[in-house]
Amino acid sequence: MTDLIFPKSPVNLWIFTWDFIMGCIQSIACNKSRIKRENIVVHDLSATIDHCPTVIEENSPIVLRYKTPYFKAAARIVMPPIPRNETWVVGWIQACTQMEFYNTYGDIGMSSWELPQLREGLVRAISDSDGISYPWYGNTTETVTIVGPTSKPSRFTVSMNDNFYPSVTWAVPVSESNTPLLTNIKRDQSFTTWLVALNTTSKEKILLHTIKWRMRVDIVVDPAQPLGSRARLVGRLYQEQPRVLSRMEPVPPNAMGKPNANDAQVLMWRPRRGPPLVVIPPK
Repeated sequence: MTDLIFPKSPVNLWIFTWDFIMGCIQSIACNKSRIKRENIVVHDLSATIDHCPTVIEENSPIVLRYKTPYFKAAARIVMPPIPRNETWVVGWIQACTQMEFYNTYGDIGMSSWELPQLREGLVRAISDSDGISYPWYGNTTETVTIVGPTSKPSRFTVSMNDNFYPSVTWAVPVSESNTPLLTNIKRDQSFTTWLVALNTTSKEKILLHTIKWRMRVDIVVDPAQPLGSRARLVGRLYQEQPRVLSRMEPVPPNAMGKPNANDAQVLMWRPRRGPPLVVIPPK
């Protein structure tokens, strides 16, 4: 601990005392003007996945499509007055923390969408931003911006939703043939979603809530059947409901910036025999 050295001269003592008093006043003022977690009120937090099964679409002779139920999150926020010239953004940040996405073509092989950095354990999460509004999931209903100074509390709602609606080719993706050979689709993907208040001036982050959720799809396909009656859901029909954590989980650095999951993912072809092939590289 450093010892305080007091000036011996009366003039220097007066200057020292004045500086000390002003420093204390400024420190108190700074502390009073800071936005703290306990001053931000969150009402009616909700996190659900629609209670309905994944819908399979067999309208195209080229691709099968499926549409999962929606994950939805919403909250009403009361933000305290902002006494300084600061800008705060409150909203949703989401990251993918685990992904398995395999499309099997009998005993020929399978295609798979993969996140190499996540698969190899190089990162714990990858941003699921829209690719424009980093770090936010989106910039419409997903965020609200408050520009200080404000004299009254700000009241608003932030909400988001997410689901899967991909296309999977009936034929082997690296083949010139259009013969339907798809036999199975398996997808298992996990996400963490944070409700966050971010000071864009100082980059201070205040975590308000953490949500964990997971989406699983298992579809079996009989490619010998006519279009419209090839595919059916197996396993669970309804998704597990999201979990709102009782303790906050920090946002990993990779969840805050580029690349997002859509740009980082790669489509691989993994034949039963022979080396794997990159079909679509990351962007």
